[in-house]
Amino acid sequence: MTPLERALRDRIQSEGPISVEAFMEACNSYYYATRDPLGAAGDFTTAPEVSQMFGEMIGGALADCWKRAGAPAEAIYAELGPGRGTLAADALRMMRAAGFRGEVHLVETSPVLREIQRKTVPDARWHETIEDLPARPLLLVANEFMDALPIRQHVAGVERRVLVAAGGLAFDRDGEIVETSPARDEAVASIATCLAVKGGAAIIIDYGHERSAIGDTLQAVRGHGLAAVLADPGEQDLTAHVDFQAIAEAAADAGAEATPLVAQGEWLVRLGIEARAQALARANPDRAGDVQAALERLASPDQMGQLFKVLAIHSPDWPAPGGFA
Repeated sequence: MTPLERALRDRIQSEGPISVEAFMEACNSYYYATRDPLGAAGDFTTAPEVSQMFGEMIGGALADCWKRAGAPAEAIYAELGPGRGTLAADALRMMRAAGFRGEVHLVETSPVLREIQRKTVPDARWHETIEDLPARPLLLVANEFMDALPIRQHVAGVERRVLVAAGGLAFDRDGEIVETSPARDEAVASIATCLAVKGGAAIIIDYGHERSAIGDTLQAVRGHGLAAVLADPGEQDLTAHVDFQAIAEAAADAGAEATPLVAQGEWLVRLGIEARAQALARANPDRAGDVQAALERLASPDQMGQLFKVLAIHSPDWPAPGGFA
C-alpha cells in the first residue's frame, strides 16, 4: 500500500467516500511533488522532450504574434507546468532571436521539477498559481497541463465517489458518465481575464475532444503504459481528456477570443516544422534519421499529430498566433 493510499483510506474512514475530483487532486499533487515523471526512466514523454523543433515552433509563433501586436516591451513569457523547462528554453531561444526581451514566469508547484527548471531556465521566476502571474501582456504556453487538472464525474446526476470496498479502493457507482472540470474552467478564466485586460495570447496543447461529450476519459499512466486508475495512488499520472469546447466557452465568458481547434501535426506543419527538420538534418547529417523520426512522432497522424490538439486564446486587441487559419 502506498503512503498516499493509506492517507486516503484514513480520510475516507473519517469523512466518508471522497469525490473523483478530490481523489485525482490528491494523487497528482503527491505524484508531481515527489519525482521527475518524464523520459525513458519515467512514466511518459512529452513533445518538448522528443525534439527541440516543438519548442522552436511555439517560440516562433509567439514571437510573430508579439511583433504583429506591436512588440510591447512589458510582455512576459509564461508557462504552466513546464516539466523540465525544455519547451521554455527552446521557445525562448527563438523569441530572443526575434527581439523579445521580456521576463520569464513559470507556474510550477513541484519542488523536484523546479530544481531541474532552474538549470534549464535560470532567469525564470516561479509561481504557485496562475493568479500569481504579473498583470502584464502574456505570451503563455500550456502543454499537457490541462489534462492533469482534476475532473468531476457524475452518473445519472449524482457525483461519483471513491470508497473502500473488498479490501481496496473502488468507485461507488457505474453507468453513463458526464465529466466536468471546474479547476480547468477556473484556470482558463484566469488566463483569459488577464489577456482581455492586459493583452497577449496563450497556446494550449493537449489531448482531448473538440465538442463536449458523454464518457469516462479518466486514465492512469505508469511506465509509458496505461494502468488501473485506482491502483497505487500517488505513484502514477492521472489525466482526463480536455474538453476544448468548454475551454473556448470559458475563455469567451472571460472576454478573450478563441481560435479554431487544430490537430498538433497540422499546426506544426503550417508553422514550418518540415523546413526546420530539413535544416537540422543538413546541419547534422549524422542525426538526420533521428530528426526525421522526431518529425514523424510529433506530426504524423498515427502518432502524436492527430491525438494532440492545439487551441489559442487571445486578447481581442491582439492578433491570433499563426497556424490556426
